[in-house]
Amino acid sequence: MAGSPSTRRIARAAIFSACCLPLALLGRDALRGGLGANPIAEALNRLGFWTLVFLLLALTPTPLRILFAWTWPARFRRMIGLFAFSYAFLHLGTYVGVDQFFDVKAIVQDVVKRKFITIGMLAFTLLVPLALTSTDRWVRRLGFVRWKRLHRLSYVAAVCGVIHFTWRVKADLLPPLIFAGVLAVLLAVRLLALRPQPANRQGLAESVTDSR
Repeated sequence: MAGSPSTRRIARAAIFSACCLPLALLGRDALRGGLGANPIAEALNRLGFWTLVFLLLALTPTPLRILFAWTWPARFRRMIGLFAFSYAFLHLGTYVGVDQFFDVKAIVQDVVKRKFITIGMLAFTLLVPLALTSTDRWVRRLGFVRWKRLHRLSYVAAVCGVIHFTWRVKADLLPPLIFAGVLAVLLAVRLLALRPQPANRQGLAESVTDSR
């Protein structure tokens, strides 16, 4: 998707609108009383679900480049990653402000006693530095190599997020298992790409022999 600047702007606007849609639907259902018998839990579930969706989508461009040499998805990775953080922030904010009414003592007890909340807090904490350093200015300030290493925490955050979702559900494990499967594929592609190829190993051995 090289395209003209106008085509890229249209694509960016379309993706931005698509990322806003789940939140708009949540707001509509909340205003209409369509969140069921437990609206807070429903809001938390929806926000958490879409956090994981956007987080995994943000991790997808590199595997697509490795497998198919597609470079255009990377243009939208930052925006989708920031949407993942925004939904995570709203998910956490709903829990802290609406579910717990900013009761710090109750929140701390939850974090300590309920392991799915503990791992969820860890996932959000890992996303914070990624969101803060998502700008080009931070890439220049940290240097690309250090910036790239820092942003590999997104995989750790995704793992924590999937575990949070798995421990959170009580009956239907299919959705978190689907997320886990998708994440496993993305990680496998990245790890396989890091393995040295036989030709590279042979070349390395020859260079060592020559240096002797």
